[in-house]
Amino acid sequence: MSTVETADLRATTRSVYITFIFLGVAMASFAARIPQIRDHLGLTPSGIGLVLLAIAAGSITSLPLAGHLVHRFGSRAMVGTMAVLLGAALAAAAIGYQHGVVPVVVALYVYGFSTGAWDVAMNVQAAVVERRLGRSIMSRFHAGYSVGTVAGALAGAGAVKAGLPVTQHVVAACVLVVAAVVIAVRGFVPDESAAEEGAEKTSGGALAAWTEPRTLLIGLFVLAFALTEGAGIDWINIALIDDQGTDASTGTLGFAVFLAAMTVGRWFGPNLLDRYGRVPVLRLLALTGLAGLLVFVFGPHPAVAFAGALLWGLGASLGFPVGMSAAADEPAKAPARVGVVASIGYCAFLGGPPLIGFLGDHFTVSRGLLAVAMLLVLSLALTPALREPTAR
Repeated sequence: MSTVETADLRATTRSVYITFIFLGVAMASFAARIPQIRDHLGLTPSGIGLVLLAIAAGSITSLPLAGHLVHRFGSRAMVGTMAVLLGAALAAAAIGYQHGVVPVVVALYVYGFSTGAWDVAMNVQAAVVERRLGRSIMSRFHAGYSVGTVAGALAGAGAVKAGLPVTQHVVAACVLVVAAVVIAVRGFVPDESAAEEGAEKTSGGALAAWTEPRTLLIGLFVLAFALTEGAGIDWINIALIDDQGTDASTGTLGFAVFLAAMTVGRWFGPNLLDRYGRVPVLRLLALTGLAGLLVFVFGPHPAVAFAGALLWGLGASLGFPVGMSAAADEPAKAPARVGVVASIGYCAFLGGPPLIGFLGDHFTVSRGLLAVAMLLVLSLALTPALREPTAR
C-alpha cells in the first residue's frame, strides 16, 4: 500500500470512528433523560417499555431496506442523510414530551428508522476499512460508539445534577451530532472500491441472504447480545433508582459504568480476537455477561450492583460488533448479510422493552432483567457460526 493510500485509509478510519462516536452520543443523550420523561408523562415500567418500543419498530422498518439502499446510494450518503433525520427526530421527542405521549412515540419511531439505516451503512463502511487493514478492528469502531455513549451519559448525569431541562439538553446534543457527522462522512470511500480481487455483486440480494443458515445463526447470536446490551442501556438507571433506591444522578452514573465497561471491552477486544479467535473469546464474554447480570440483579447494595453493571458491560461488549464483522466476511455480499443480521438483532429492541417492562410491573425491573440470561445461555451454543472463514 502506497503512502498516499495509507494516508487516505487513516482519514477514512477517523471518519468512521466519528460516525460511530456520535451515534453513541445521540443515543445516550436521550437515554440518560428517560427517567425524567417517564416521570413527566406518569408512565409505569410497562408504559415506558411500550413507548421505547417505537424505537425498535422504526428500526425494524428500515433494516430490511438498508442493504438495498446502501447498494444504491452508498454508505456515505446514507449515514449523512440519516444523521440529519435522527437529529430532527430526537429534538422533536425532547420537545414533544411536554405535550403528551403521542408526539414522543411518533418521534421515537422516526429516530429508530434513522438509527437502523445509519447502523447498517456505517458497519458496511467499517467492514471496508477492516478488510483493507487486514486485522480485526470492527470492535474498536464499536468502542467508538461506546465512547460516545459514555460521553453522552456523563453529560446527561451532569445535566440532571445541574437541573438542565430535558429539551435544552437533548436539542443541543442533536445539533452537535448532526454537524459532526455531516462533516465526517466526506472522508468515506466508495463501498465497492474495497471489494477484493474483482468480487462480483451479490446475486439475489437481501432475499438470498435470508435463506443462508450461517447468516441466520449469526443473526440469532447478535439478537442475544443486542438484548443484553439494550437491556442495560434502557433499564440499568431505572432499576437502580426504583429497586436500589438511588437518586437520579447516581442511577445515571450506574448507566455510565455499564457503558464504560463496554467501551473497554471493545477497545481491547481486537487483540484477544486476533490471538485466540472469535469463538473462545465470545464464549468467555457470554459467561462474563451472565455473571454480571446475576450480580446486578441479586446484589444487596448499590455498590454491588455497580460491580455487576461493570461485568455485564464487559460481557456485552463484543457480541454485536463481531456479529457484524462475521456477516461481512465476504465483501460482495456484505451489505445484504449485514442488513439481515442487523434486522434479526434489532428484534431484541422490538421485544425487549415491553417484555422487561411487563415483568417489571409484576415483579421488579431487576427481576425482569433475568429474561436476558436465557438468551445469553443460548448464545454459547451459537458461537461456532461466527468462526473466521480461514479457520472454518
